Amino acid sequence: MLPGGAWGGRGIFLLILVVVLVWLGSGFYRVQPDEQGVVLRFGKWTNTTQPGLNYHLPYPVESVETPKVTRLNRIAIGFTGSDFDRGQNVRDVPAESLMITGDENIVDIDFNVLWVIKDAGEFLFNIDRPEHTVKAVAESVMREVIGRTPIQAALTEGRASIEAEVQTLMQQALDEYKSGVLITQVKLQKVDPPGAVIESFRDVQRARADRERMQNEAEAYRNDQIPRARGEAEKIEQGAEAYRQQVVSLATGEAARFTSIYNEYKKAPGVTARRIYLETMEEVLAGTNKIIIDSKSGGQGVLPYLPLPELKSKGGSN
Repeated sequence: MLPGGAWGGRGIFLLILVVVLVWLGSGFYRVQPDEQGVVLRFGKWTNTTQPGLNYHLPYPVESVETPKVTRLNRIAIGFTGSDFDRGQNVRDVPAESLMITGDENIVDIDFNVLWVIKDAGEFLFNIDRPEHTVKAVAESVMREVIGRTPIQAALTEGRASIEAEVQTLMQQALDEYKSGVLITQVKLQKVDPPGAVIESFRDVQRARADRERMQNEAEAYRNDQIPRARGEAEKIEQGAEAYRQQVVSLATGEAARFTSIYNEYKKAPGVTARRIYLETMEEVLAGTNKIIIDSKSGGQGVLPYLPLPELKSKGGSN
C-alpha cells in the first residue's frame, strides 16, 4: 500500500472506503422490548425510537441511550427500608411522614409510589434527578390532600380515596413538568397518630367505638319498641272504636225498640202493658225455681199445688 507498491493509490482508497463503511455500519442499534431509544445529535435529544432495529448517524454525530421503560420503580416516603410489610430494615423518617390533617391533628403516614417511564426523552432531558422530583411531588401532594382530610377519615374509610386523589394530582403535576413519568400506584403503608400519643389516641378510638356501639344498641331498642308501642296504640284505638260502634248500635237499637213499643202502646195501652209485664216476668223468672199455686180453684177438681222443679227433675231422670 506504500507509494510504488502493488496496490498503490487504489489500496489506500479501498482502505478508506472500508473504514467509512464500518463507520456508517456502526449507526445500527437495537432497542429491546422493554426499552425506548433516545437519539442524541451532538448531545441534543432529537428523536425517540421504539423497540426493534433502528439507525442513527454514527458517533460522534449521533448517539443513543436506551433506558428501561417497563421496569417498575418504587419510591418510599416517610420511611426507609426494603420490605415494609415484613418490617425488614425499616426506619421511620419523621421529617417526611408527619403531616397535619384538615382538623389540625398530626398523623404519621408512610407510603410507596410506584412509577414507570412513559417517555424516555422527556424523562432524561426535561427534569433534573427524576427520582428526586417524583419523591418531592409525592410528598407535596400527600401533604395537600391530608391537609383537607379529617384524621378520622384518614385513619379509616378514607384511605382508598386518598390514594386515588394523590395519584391523580401527582400525574397532573408531572405532566405539567413534561417529566415522562407515569404514576401506576400510590399505596399507603401506615397511617397512625404519632408514636408519643398513639396509646391515648387508641383509648379515644375505643371510647368512640363504645359510644357508637351503645348508640346503635339504643337505636335498635328504639326501633323495636316504637313499632310495638304503635301497634298497641293502634290495637287500643281499634278496640275503642269497636266498643263505641257497639254501644252506639245497641243504644240505637234500644231507642228504636222503645219507639216501636211506645207506638204500639199508644194504639192499645192495656194489651201492650200486659205484654210488657209478661215478657218482663219471663225474663226475671227464667232462671229461678217456681211453684205454682192456684188460689182461685178452692180445691174444686184442680190440684192447688204444682211443684214444677221436682216434676222437671223427674222428667229428666226418666
